[in-house]
Amino acid sequence: MQQQRDLTTGSVLSTLLRFAAPVFAALFLQSLYGGVDLLVVGQFAHTTDVSGVSTGSLLMQTVTMVVTGLTMGITIYVGQKIGQHQREAAGRAIGTGIALFTLFGLLLLAILAGCAGPLARLLHAPAEAYAQTCAYIRICGLGILFVVWYNLLGAVFRGLGDSRTPLLTVCIACVCNIAGDLLFVAGLGMGAGGAALATVLSQAISVAISLALIARRTLPFPFHASYLRPDPVCLVKELRLGAPIALQELLVGVSFLIIQAVVNTIDVTASAGVGVAEKVCGFIMLFPSSFTQSISAFVAQNMGANQPRRARAALVCGIGTALCVAVVVSSFTFLRGDLLAGLFSNDADVIRQAHAYLKAYAIDTLLTSILFCCVGYFNGCGHTFFVMVQGIVGAVLIRIPAVYVLSRLFPADLFRIGLATPMATTVQILLCLLFLTTLARKRTNASLR
Repeated sequence: MQQQRDLTTGSVLSTLLRFAAPVFAALFLQSLYGGVDLLVVGQFAHTTDVSGVSTGSLLMQTVTMVVTGLTMGITIYVGQKIGQHQREAAGRAIGTGIALFTLFGLLLLAILAGCAGPLARLLHAPAEAYAQTCAYIRICGLGILFVVWYNLLGAVFRGLGDSRTPLLTVCIACVCNIAGDLLFVAGLGMGAGGAALATVLSQAISVAISLALIARRTLPFPFHASYLRPDPVCLVKELRLGAPIALQELLVGVSFLIIQAVVNTIDVTASAGVGVAEKVCGFIMLFPSSFTQSISAFVAQNMGANQPRRARAALVCGIGTALCVAVVVSSFTFLRGDLLAGLFSNDADVIRQAHAYLKAYAIDTLLTSILFCCVGYFNGCGHTFFVMVQGIVGAVLIRIPAVYVLSRLFPADLFRIGLATPMATTVQILLCLLFLTTLARKRTNASLR
C-alpha cells in the first residue's frame, strides 16, 4: 500500500482536493456501472424491466448505504490510529472489520435472496414489473458478499490515506459491468436479471483484484491471521462509530424507498421515471458525496494528530469548493434534466416524469453541498451519534411525512413529491449549524478556563 497519504501536513485545500479527486472518480465509476444497468435496459429492454431495475436497485442502494455507513467506523478508527502512529491497533481494527462484515454479508444474503418476493411486494412493485423486480433483488442478494467486501476494502484504503486503489478497482469493475450488460441484456435479452448478474460479477472481479493488490504490497502496519477475529476493543469502537451512521443511512434509504413505493402506486411510467431520475441523481450528487468520505478521512487523521484547526479548515474548504460546483450542476439539471434522463430511457413519457422529479433534486444539490461536508466533518471528529440524529430527523420527521402530504395533492406530480427531499435537507443543515455553534462555544469556554 505505497499509495497511503499523510493528511496531516501540507496545504489544507490542495491536500484535500488531491485526496478527494480519486474518491470522486471512484464514486463516478461506481455510479456509472450502476447507471449503465439502467441505460442498457432502457435502450434494449421493456419499460417493465426499467421499472424492475429502478425499484430493485433502489433497495440495493439502501443496503449498500447501510454497509458504507458501518464501514465508515473502520475508516474513522483506522484513520485515528494512523494519525496517532498506533500501527498495530490499526491492523487489529482491520482484522475485526473483516470478520464482522463477513458475518453481516451472510445475513444480508439470506434476507435478500430468500425474501425477494415479499420485498418486491413491500415496495409496491407494479404488477407488470413484479417478476423483473424479484429477479433483480434475488440475483443481487446472492452476490451481496462481494458488495460488502468491496466497501470494506475501500474503507480500509481510505482510512490509510489511499484513495487511488479503490479508484483502480472500481474502474476495472465498471468496464466489466458494461461488458456484462451488453452481453446479458443487449445480447442475450435477459432484461433486469441480466443487469443484476452483470453487477454481481463485476463486484466479484473488483474484490479479487483488491485482494491481489494487497497480497503484492507491504502493509504499513503489522497484520497476522490471528487478527481475523473480533477484537472486543476494536469491535466496540468500530460499532460505536459506524452503527449510528449506518442507522442514519438506513432511515434515509427507507425514506427514499417510501417515495418509490408511493410513486409505484401511480403507474409503471412514473415508477420508471423516478428510477431514471434516481440514477441521474447518483451522478449530480457525486461531488458533495466525495467530500463526505474525503473530509471524514482527512479530519480523522488530523484529530488523531491533535490538529483540530486543520480539521475545521478542511470543512470550510470543502463547503466552498462543493458549492461552486453545485451552482453549475444544479442549474443545468433544473433546465435540461430531460437530456440527462434521455440517456437512461427512450420513452418520452418516462423522460418527462424523470425531468419533473429532477427539478426538485436540482434544488437539493445546492443544499447537500453544505450538508454532506458537515456530515463528513462530524464523522471524522467521531460525532457519529449527532450524524445519526440529524439523519433521523430529516428522514423520519420531515421527508416521509412531506412525501405523504405532497402525494395526496391532486393531480399527482413528481416535482411536488420530490420537494420533500430539499425540505428535509434544509432542516438538517440548520441542525448542523446549531451543533457547530455549540462545539465552538465549548471550545471558547475551555480556552478561558
